[in-house]
Amino acid sequence: MALNSNINLVKSSQVITFDQHKYLLIKYLPLLNKMFLQNLLKIQYPIIQAPMAGTDNPQFVAAACNAGVLGSLGAQYITPEEITKAIAEIRGLTDKPFAINLFSLPPLMVPTEKQIEEALSYLQKYYEKFELAMPSAESVKTMIDPEAQLEAVLQARVPVFSFTLGIPDKKWIQAFKQQSTLLVGTATNVKEAHVLELAGVDAITAQSSEAGGHRGTFIGPFEDSMIGGLALIPQIVDAVKIPVIAAGGIMDGRGIVAALALGAQAVQLGTAFLTVAESPAHAAYKKAIQEHDANDTTITKVFSGGAARGIKNKFIVTNNDKPLLPFPYHHSLTRSFRKIANETGQIEYTNLWSGQGGHLAKELKLSELVKSLMTETKIVLNKLASQ
Repeated sequence: MALNSNINLVKSSQVITFDQHKYLLIKYLPLLNKMFLQNLLKIQYPIIQAPMAGTDNPQFVAAACNAGVLGSLGAQYITPEEITKAIAEIRGLTDKPFAINLFSLPPLMVPTEKQIEEALSYLQKYYEKFELAMPSAESVKTMIDPEAQLEAVLQARVPVFSFTLGIPDKKWIQAFKQQSTLLVGTATNVKEAHVLELAGVDAITAQSSEAGGHRGTFIGPFEDSMIGGLALIPQIVDAVKIPVIAAGGIMDGRGIVAALALGAQAVQLGTAFLTVAESPAHAAYKKAIQEHDANDTTITKVFSGGAARGIKNKFIVTNNDKPLLPFPYHHSLTRSFRKIANETGQIEYTNLWSGQGGHLAKELKLSELVKSLMTETKIVLNKLASQ
C-alpha cells in the first residue's frame, strides 16, 4: 500500500518501511499483493473518488486528482456535448489521470402514456410547488442517446472509463481497449464479477450493500445482492484474477485498512467526499449526511425508478407506495424539481444519496481529507504492528 515513501511503521526496535510498490507485511495483517492497480492507474494513493452523477462537476473531480486520488465524473445525465466539454474542463485543471463513468443499461422499457399519466398525477403538486410546467409524455420518453455518450467518451481518449448497472457491448469494450483506456466495471455479487472479468475489464469495483447511490446490480434482483463488504470483497477477490476495488461504507483509515486486508487493491469513497469544501453539494445536504447515521438511510426507487441508497426524507415517506416509471424515465420525470430543491437546500424534496457511514463524514478541504485518510491508515497499521 503506497501512503508515501516517508512513512515508517515501528514495531519494538524494528523499522518496517514500505514504498509505492508493496503492501505492508505485518504479523497480523499479511497484505501480500503488490499494488498493481495503483501503479496502473498512476495515482499517489489507493483511493478513488466515486462518480456521483448530478452531484459532482469538473472542478470537484480535478481537485480529487490533484490531491493524489483518482477523480471520477458521473456523466450519466449529461449530453454527449456536455461530456466532451466536461472532459476538456477537467484536463484544463489537472494533468493527472481521471475517470468518466456511465450507466450501462440493458434495452430500456419505454413507459406507456398511461404509466406516465399515473406518475404525473401524484407528482403534479411538486411541479406546482417549484413553479414548473408539467412535462409532456413525449419529453419524458426522450432519453439521451447512450451510444452517443459512449462515443463522446471514446473520442476523448480518457485514462479510465468506469461503468455500472451492466456491461457495454463488446464493440465498445474492444474500442476502449485498443486505445489503452482502462476499464472498470461494477459488481454487487460474484456472478457479476465473473461476467465482468470475461468481458475484459481491467478492474472490478465491488459495491457492497453499505454504499450510497444507485445499486449496480445487473444479474438478478438487487434485493439478492445486498451483501455487506466483509462478505462481498473477499469472495470477489477470490473469484477473479484482476484487481478489486472496495466500495461501500468506507469513510476513514479503519475502513481502508479493512478493505485492503480483505484483498482489495484500492478503495472507492463517495459519501466521504460529499462533505468536503470543493463538493458542489448544498450545505444542507452536507449537514444531513453528518447528522444522520446508518439507520437513517434506506434503499428507495421513488426518485429515479432505480434502487438507490439515500437518507430518508419526506419525499420518500410520502411516495413510497406510488406508481413508478422504470429507470431512468422516472429520473427524467422528477429531475427538474429535484434540481431546484438541491440548489436551494430544500432537502425534503430531493435525493440525498448517502452510504451507511455518512455520520463519519468530515468538513475539510479535499486535499486535507486525503491527508487525513492516509494519516488514519498509518495510525491503524501502527496499532496492528504494536499488538
